[in-house]
Amino acid sequence: MRTVAAVCIALALSATHTAAQAAGPAYPVKPIRMTVSSGAGGGLDLVARLVATPMGEALGQNIVVDNRPGASGSIAAEVTSHAAPDGYTLMVLSASLVVYGTVNKTRYDLYRDFSAVSQIAASPYLLTVHPSVPAGNVAEFIRYAKANPQKVYYASTGTASLAHLAGALFGVRTGTELTHVPYKGVGAALADMLSGQIQMSFFSGGSVYRQVRSQKLRALGVASAARSPLMPELPTLNESGVPDFTVTQWHGLMAPAGTPPAIIDRLQGEVAKAIQRSDVSTRLGRDGTETIGSKPADFAAFLRAERDKWTAAGKAAKVSGR
Repeated sequence: MRTVAAVCIALALSATHTAAQAAGPAYPVKPIRMTVSSGAGGGLDLVARLVATPMGEALGQNIVVDNRPGASGSIAAEVTSHAAPDGYTLMVLSASLVVYGTVNKTRYDLYRDFSAVSQIAASPYLLTVHPSVPAGNVAEFIRYAKANPQKVYYASTGTASLAHLAGALFGVRTGTELTHVPYKGVGAALADMLSGQIQMSFFSGGSVYRQVRSQKLRALGVASAARSPLMPELPTLNESGVPDFTVTQWHGLMAPAGTPPAIIDRLQGEVAKAIQRSDVSTRLGRDGTETIGSKPADFAAFLRAERDKWTAAGKAAKVSGR
């Protein structure tokens, strides 16, 4: 009997050891890298840093934000797509990356090479102009742009970015000829806009509300279905005579494809908790950004819908990539 008992105990210990080996070490056991598909200082960078701190605290590891601007986020996506699917390299992306992929060939596939974790937040775009532009509302700006074809310059964060397509669609819907000027990030674009070299832009409230409040830029309209509670006096583009014009800059978290579902779910849960913190939600809300924290499956479905929407929009605006 003792022999049988000893064998049973040995087998049980062996099974426990095998299960522990299969499960691997607890996650996370080292710092996590969070690539950000924009430069420092923009709305996407702000969102990434706001969630990285509370997520790192909850996970017990530092989350290092790694800015990889350029090509509307394609550089960050390529770096992340080659990373090991172990939860230690993540990517915060924006709508611009989806738009970029609809008109450009890339060395990665956003829908094959990544696993959706969660949509973090969303912010509608604002149509803003430099104070030198003689327009106090959207209608006046359209008249000005029509009187000065190709002389109104608008900034974006890169060719085939969301800001680029927003401006191109605005031109299609209003019959204006605007000149597109791409930049590697919001910070560089705003610098030239504040100096007057660029006359207009479509950027999220998180990027431009501060300049609008200080009257360094003038907001003419918001590209959302309803007016912003932060600026209720500002009409929507739809109200202002630009039909079916809704553009939202959203932010989300992705991991390389093949990342274990348990890690994906853990990360999604920490995103949801991070954006519920009063300091995070208050800071985002100050710029008109709505927190979301969607489940992985919901975010994956949203990504596919965005791809279809912007593929159609790019064709309508005749925006081509490279």
